[in-house]
Formats: sequence, structure tokens, C-alpha cells
Amino acid sequence: MIKDAGDFGLPPHAAKNKDIVEKRLKDVAAGGGLQETLTIEWRSKAHVVQVIDMPLDSLYYNPGTHRIRAQRSYDPQLDRRLDDDPWSDESQDYLEYLLQAEPSDPSKRDKDFEALKQSLADFRQNEPGLITREGILVNGNTRAAALRELHVPDIRVAVLPDSCTWEDINRVELSLQLRHDTRRPYSYINRLLTIDEQVEAGRPLKEVARDFRIRESTAEQDLWVLACLRDLSDRSSAGDVQLRLLDFEDAQERLREVHRAYAKESKADAQKAELLKENRLAAIVMNFSKTDVRLIESDFRDRYLEHRLPDELKVAPAAAPARVIPGINRTVKADVPQVAAARAFTDSVLRAKAVVRAKEKVPAAQLDAATSVFEVAHKAVEAALEPAGKDARVRKRKQAAPDRLNDACQDIEQCITDMVLASASRSLDEEALDEAVLKLKATLKKLAQATAQTIEVPGEGVEWLRDAVRQEQS
Repeated sequence: MIKDAGDFGLPPHAAKNKDIVEKRLKDVAAGGGLQETLTIEWRSKAHVVQVIDMPLDSLYYNPGTHRIRAQRSYDPQLDRRLDDDPWSDESQDYLEYLLQAEPSDPSKRDKDFEALKQSLADFRQNEPGLITREGILVNGNTRAAALRELHVPDIRVAVLPDSCTWEDINRVELSLQLRHDTRRPYSYINRLLTIDEQVEAGRPLKEVARDFRIRESTAEQDLWVLACLRDLSDRSSAGDVQLRLLDFEDAQERLREVHRAYAKESKADAQKAELLKENRLAAIVMNFSKTDVRLIESDFRDRYLEHRLPDELKVAPAAAPARVIPGINRTVKADVPQVAAARAFTDSVLRAKAVVRAKEKVPAAQLDAATSVFEVAHKAVEAALEPAGKDARVRKRKQAAPDRLNDACQDIEQCITDMVLASASRSLDEEALDEAVLKLKATLKKLAQATAQTIEVPGEGVEWLRDAVRQEQS
């Protein structure tokens, strides 16, 4: 294995593992008969590698695996230890623990891991793993953890070429992970981090999106969401505690909807878009449902929330001066007071949640204060959502009748086209058409009667409809 920048070095028993691998590869080659192989993407080309059996106890979990990239922050001390010495027993045990843990809450055991373990117990390996010649697991880390729990002594693995680098390892792991098979997918946050890592490494976004089998616009959305989450994590810092990216694992659909709403609003008004984003992100931090978050628009705070907030949560920071970007001397406008107030509220909720999440690591007084802030904010937003929901339902009812009539008009336009085509081919059913027109006539009469009962001052269209019905009746 060739060293390159940013690698994790070699494990303690790298030379011993390499000897075992080389010997078993020679034994397989000399054995004749049908040999098991695995086809991988190797430096942009398909490459066939040999499969051998290796003792599980001799292999190492990959400290750079994307599968648990976000979850590493679950224990900051062990995370730092993993950076300092990834091959120590302590670090390898931490990796094994995370591979078995639930992505959104590593304190719990993952049900998918249990299912994988049961499948391996029942059917053994369907697919081989993949290692370097030094015994580092490139693919199959989770399977190795499950097989170790089952006390299976060996694992089937393919072997990468001796010239592989850590860049090769990352690329091969990604290509294998994105194959359409029964492999467990990356968690949401780990997928975002992997896309970002690939782009930061200099790969074109279009190429990265193709690897993930998504549209380029979806990859752009993912990068926007990740930037938001990193910003939220930074803003949540309260002393020695702060929220982690993995704390947002279950917010995938809500975050994507925030991006769509933000992109749409920003085309008309950038400041309203910022207000909408801050208001919705605060609701997501408080774990409101997707349907609740949809009710929050740019005017949510002014119309529904402001008068329900206690004074301590209304405090907005002093207006900041415009900023100048160093190097290009370009001035960036400061947040308007409404946006600054929305950010201040979101910051309060973020810091409170960070303290509540780390309840065992903070003083009791700090925990009590944070719990009070979070509960008061949640109660205020919950109360504000009730009239917001009522107004949304009213707007929907107001728009329902016009929308249905517009749909009917489109159907009639299509009917005209179909009628012309049928007439040209002499296949028009004139009797059926006549019956349908009579039904339309009766329906329009009912519509005119309904407008007479509900609309006091008719517009030009309603007036025409009423006149047409009156003339037909006279």
C-alpha cells in the first residue's frame, strides 16, 4: 500500500497480514478450478480482484469509512483518540460500537445491524468484503462486526492491488456502496458528508451526482442543507456542548422542504426567504412534524408568534454594520432587524437543545435553565401553529373552487382537441357527445345558482354565467 497525503498510516500487524494475504493469493492461484472474484471500479476502469478467506481477528476496521463519519462525534474524546491512533484497541472498539449503533442515536443498537447479523447467521455471506493487503477493511466493516459477534473465525474478502492509496480506498468504497444490491445505504448525514468530501477533493459536482445516481440539482440541495446544518451546529455552542450533525439524521424530508421553499421565496424576496428559513429551522430543531413546518411562512413570527413569546425570547441583537469581504472589498449588507430577531430566537433554541441533549455533562442549574427556555419556546411555537393552520385551511378552501374550475377548463380544451381528431377520422360518437354537453349545461346551471347564493357583487365572468342561464330559461 502506497502512502499519500491525509492517510491513516499502517496498522501494527500490516506486514504480518500482507504475508498471509500474499500466501493465500498464491494458494488460490495454484489451486486451479473455479475461483471467486469481485469486479470493482479501479481508477476509472473495471478491475477483477481475487477473493480469499482471512481470519477476522487479523483485520482492522477502516477509520476513514464514510458509513459512520457523522457518528464519530458521538463521543468527542474517543473521536480525538481515533484521529490520534486509529489502530489502537480503544479506537477499533469505538469503530465497532458505532457500526452496530443507530445512526440517529448511537446510544441505541441499530435494528438494521441486528437484521444483518441474523441474515449472516442464517445464510452466511452473500458477497465478499474487500481489504487492502495490510488487512484494512475497505468494504464489509459492518459485516465483519456482525460476524465477530457470531464468533465466525473467517471472512471472505477480495484484495485490492498493492499499489492502492487512501484516495483509492475512498473511491472504491464509494463505488461499491452505491451499487444497487442489498447493501445497507449510508445514513442521510453521512451521504451529505461524502458528497461534500468528493466536491472538496476537486471532483465536478455533476460527476459526483452521477456516482450517487441523483440529479445535479439534488446534489446542490444536499450541499446547501449540509452548510445549514454546519451553521446550526456552530450556533448551538453553549460552553463545552453543542449539537452534532448526527442530531439531524431524522430531519431529511423537512430539511429538503426548507430548501425548496427557500429557493422559491428567494427569487422574489431574499430577506423573506431568510425569515422563512430561520423560522422553519427553529421548528425543526424543536422537532415539529413536517406538516407543522409547512405552515411556517416568512410572516409566521410577526403574525402568529411574536405576541406569544416571553420577553426573554424577544430580545434581538443590536443591528450589525455591513461587512466587507477581505480581498475583494465587496460590502455585504447586515441582516435586517426581523432576520436578526429570527436568528436570535433560533440561536436560543439551539443552545437550549444542546444543553438538554448533554444533560449528563452540564451543571444542574444550567440544565434547568435550558430546559425552561426550550419548553417555553416549544409551547409558544405550538400555540402559534394553531391559528397558522386554521388560516392555511381557510386559504385552501378559498382557492379550492377556482382551482377545480380551472382544471375543468383544461379538460374542455383537451376535449376540443380530441373532438377535432375524432371528427377527422370519422370516429366521433355524436350521441355520447350530445349527452355530455347536456350534462355540462345542467352543471353550469347549478354553478350559476350557487354563485347567486354566495357572491353578492359578481364579476364579469360570474355575471356572464348568470346572464347565459337566464337567457336559456326565458
